[in-house]
Amino acid sequence: MTRSNISTLKLTMLAMAGASLITLAACSDEDTSANGIVQPDAAQAGTSDAAGSTVQAEEPAGTDPEAASEAAPAAQTSESSSGQTLTPAAEVPESSGSVDVADLMSEQALPDIVQGDPEAPVTIVEYASMTCGHCADFHENSYPAIKEAYLDTGKAKLIIREFPFDPVSLAAFMMARCAGDDQRRTAMVDVLFDQQSTWATAESPSQELLKIARMTGMGQDEFVACLDNKELQQQIVDVQKKGETEFGVSATPTFFINGAKYSGSMSPENMAAAIEAATPTN
Repeated sequence: MTRSNISTLKLTMLAMAGASLITLAACSDEDTSANGIVQPDAAQAGTSDAAGSTVQAEEPAGTDPEAASEAAPAAQTSESSSGQTLTPAAEVPESSGSVDVADLMSEQALPDIVQGDPEAPVTIVEYASMTCGHCADFHENSYPAIKEAYLDTGKAKLIIREFPFDPVSLAAFMMARCAGDDQRRTAMVDVLFDQQSTWATAESPSQELLKIARMTGMGQDEFVACLDNKELQQQIVDVQKKGETEFGVSATPTFFINGAKYSGSMSPENMAAAIEAATPTN
């Protein structure tokens, strides 16, 4: 099945479930400083995301793609729900620090949406921006294998937290939060990453997001009402601020794997190695 077909299938499932979508009116000419969205510091500028915002997205030490491909396979493998195996990288990527898991899992301005078994021994928290090209790259090239090998098998759980770098990303996250229950919100995030190239850099991102909203059964009035929800907007900004001030998040994607911090898109092999290293032995 092609990626386009997968996106269409997810949209169809959302529509059949009666998912209500999000509004994009929030993507107007509002002053970004007014909504509290963190802008990347010029001194930390690195790569550019899909919407043109410059963000730091360094590859963590030990995650060089060529080095990973040349490394000998690790002895331990993880079997996915489909019977395929994911071989972790021979060396665990070097983290850029760590935070206490209890602090990381403290109450947020918005409830966390957990993918996988809530009681899984390994917790992965991803801070992402919906317009971040590196985030889309991870969800396209690494997430499916990680989901099969670890989320679907109860070995790990994934939580995606909002860290918008621009008003368009904020609007997309609001749209996902308005999509309905946890399953619908997760599906909407998948669709938005899948179709990022069609809306994130469009001349009128709001119109492109509205098209996606309509395909899921959300009317224009619902869409506008969602994006005009100032309380939801502030809650997303508060999630971002907590990630920045308490956990040192300054780039997207940033992953915490049982508290160990990794910045930049991770290959499935490198993430698998980090998950295996974080898995309790008893």
